[in-house]
Amino acid sequence: MTGAMRLEGVRALSIVDHAFVMDTRVADVISELRPDFVVKGKEFEGGFNPEAAVVENYGGKLIFSSGDMQFASVDLLRQELAAAPPLPLLGDAEGYPARHGLAVRTMHSLLNKMATLRVAVVGDIIVDDYIMCDPLGMSQEDPTIVVSPIETQTFVGGAAIVAAHARSFGAKATLFTVFGADETAEYARDSLKKMNVDVHGVVDETRPTTRKQRYRALDKTLLRVNLMRQHAISKQLADQLSKEIIAILPDVDLLLFSDFNYGCLPQDLVNTIAAEARRLGVMMTADSQASSQMADISRFKGMGLITPTEREARLAMRDTASGLAVLVTDLRQAAAAENVLITLGEGGMMVHGRSRDGEYMTDRLPALNATPKDVAGAGDSVFTSASMAICTGADIWLASYLGGIAAAIQVSRIGNIPLDLNDIRYEINQIDR
Repeated sequence: MTGAMRLEGVRALSIVDHAFVMDTRVADVISELRPDFVVKGKEFEGGFNPEAAVVENYGGKLIFSSGDMQFASVDLLRQELAAAPPLPLLGDAEGYPARHGLAVRTMHSLLNKMATLRVAVVGDIIVDDYIMCDPLGMSQEDPTIVVSPIETQTFVGGAAIVAAHARSFGAKATLFTVFGADETAEYARDSLKKMNVDVHGVVDETRPTTRKQRYRALDKTLLRVNLMRQHAISKQLADQLSKEIIAILPDVDLLLFSDFNYGCLPQDLVNTIAAEARRLGVMMTADSQASSQMADISRFKGMGLITPTEREARLAMRDTASGLAVLVTDLRQAAAAENVLITLGEGGMMVHGRSRDGEYMTDRLPALNATPKDVAGAGDSVFTSASMAICTGADIWLASYLGGIAAAIQVSRIGNIPLDLNDIRYEINQIDR
């Protein structure tokens, strides 16, 4: 390897601020720069090192090392966590935009309108830890995967990321939730404050703030650990939360129930809030997630939109046999919902709403990103963007397509990060190209 090539390689390392080729004695350069640490290869440790006296003279330290592979691993992990590049993903979406007459100009106008909304989000808050690991192999004592944690990235999730998405669209966003009396709650509050989300949270000392840990290696999740309690909040806390929400409803355009079934939304609280929102003419939408527990999206009655997964829809209807077209129709009727969007993961979405002639119909929107990196948070991005679109006057077909774009961007990166409007506008502009 030539000196120039080696210099280029060293400069490419993220931990290096400056690199140069020395044309004078090493000891003279060290004496002038006086670095805290001087690192030499491990092969020099047993021999004579003329730099040692110079370093010792000014109080520095001479270290011998042949490098640590974790530096390379950290660089790769940071690239994995970085914002995703623009996606070559939209295409013709199997004719979906053409079937529903969707135009680029209309989509840009819709985004402008969404920025004027006043949005309130009610639901369970989650703090997500992504613990990036270096895989070491299998344990010799038992059949266990062994990893070495390298770096942890923390994100707010659950109802918090729904509110953060709404804020990133330009809306005024207010979150109502339940915290534990712990440091995790403080982290969540501080993070949401930086995102300019207005937070109203009651404190339940009988539970921790929900925290989920994902251990990842080689771009895959190996293990998930949930630190949480799932019991319903007390009537006293529910009444307190209800009063705070009802107080601001006259100044709200859209109310989103973001339910993870961790106890923040007991049925009486939902019914009380929904009744007042209905009286005031505030549009409501709901998402009730059941990744590892029971849920019933149909308990949210009279919503403008509900967005369950197929499993959540089948749990609500206690139906494991019917086709999706039958399932989505039965769910809409049971929940008295105006629109239903069933998310199907890599299969895209099943969209159910009124056609131009006023009759209900069903259509499928394929997934717009065929190579997802992290599917966590995809449903939240669909729920938020589609709800806001409908609130500004879009039909379910346009709202779902915008939701599909939002989800495609969300799954292209690691962790729950609020959507960037510029990314969405860029993808919209690629539709006709």
